[in-house]
Amino acid sequence: MPALFYHITRSSTDEVVLQLLPRALQRGWKVELRGPTRERMEWYDQRLWLGRDEDFLPHGLAGGPHDGLQPVLLTATPGAALREALMTIDGADVAAGEIAPRERVWLLFDGRDPMAVERARDQWRVLTAAGTPAQYWSEESGRWEMKAER
Repeated sequence: MPALFYHITRSSTDEVVLQLLPRALQRGWKVELRGPTRERMEWYDQRLWLGRDEDFLPHGLAGGPHDGLQPVLLTATPGAALREALMTIDGADVAAGEIAPRERVWLLFDGRDPMAVERARDQWRVLTAAGTPAQYWSEESGRWEMKAER
């Protein structure tokens, strides 16, 4: 399975996360949502709890006694147990060895932030140099389109 790089230009990262997570859960996947810091993941924890009831996504912040049971685990470091899907935001680290054993891996980055774009380019280079297949997706046209594949 390739690493899917999502270049976000029309939506916010949060909107894309909230679009993709329910789809992953509908497939029966457990998802690791990884950000760069614990504080950022605590923000997501609050965001997911305070949303509309119909938008609720069952989740937990990593480090609790029931991490393995959480459909969506919010973390700033790689989880101890492999989950079917991994979604990274804000340039969170992902290693090449984490991609192949999963059903889906998304690397979401904000195309309006030059530093985020450069970080995604670095991740693309590192992952593809390690032999990881990758796809670059853009929403620039108003819908998601694959623009490159390696």
